[in-house]
Amino acid sequence: MLQAAGVGAGDEVIVPAYGNAEVAEAVVRAGAAPVFADIDPDTYCIDPSHVVDCVTERTAAVVAVHRFGHKADVARLQEVGQKHGLLVLEQGETEKPFREVAQRQAHAAYLSGRLNGVRTPAGGAGHSYQQYVVRVPGNGRPDRDAFARVLRGKGVDCSVPVKTPVHRMPAFRRDVVLPETERAADETLALPMDAHMSRRQLQRLVTTCNALGGLLQPAF
Repeated sequence: MLQAAGVGAGDEVIVPAYGNAEVAEAVVRAGAAPVFADIDPDTYCIDPSHVVDCVTERTAAVVAVHRFGHKADVARLQEVGQKHGLLVLEQGETEKPFREVAQRQAHAAYLSGRLNGVRTPAGGAGHSYQQYVVRVPGNGRPDRDAFARVLRGKGVDCSVPVKTPVHRMPAFRRDVVLPETERAADETLALPMDAHMSRRQLQRLVTTCNALGGLLQPAF
């Protein structure tokens, strides 16, 4: 899409640093330079306010990536694009069938109402919960990593969704300050979320997580 739009050498494209390197790599393949913007701490999608701060005379486009079932604020990004003459592109997630989304939303509501010690996802009617991502707040020690190790030891298949922000990867290292991105990379943990999970499996997940409160500082 970047190449088809004429984006190339000498251009800059604003992209989120929270996620994998796929979008930044596409920008480089088009001949342009990726510029990394911070994220909204609730949706993990690119923050339109920070996009404005990243715009220069070389900026040609911005890429919005929908994350974990949250939709990026494309309407605000388009307003920014219209004001500054930028192309706004989207990278979506594979859409799930309506029935599966509804079941995931029901499971998420159950978990969010019962988990403690972790910060549960910001909800919303539009959240499809492609992944159920919680935050394990740190207090000077790697609480998230310790929490994940214990959960895995108890048979819970959890994962760290973004281990290293793109602007910290060797191929794309930039001396930029992206506090929400770095905080999310340090704190986020994806817990099992499957539309076919039984109530017993959900209860076991809650019981296992809540039993580890001693590893954590209180969530806020």
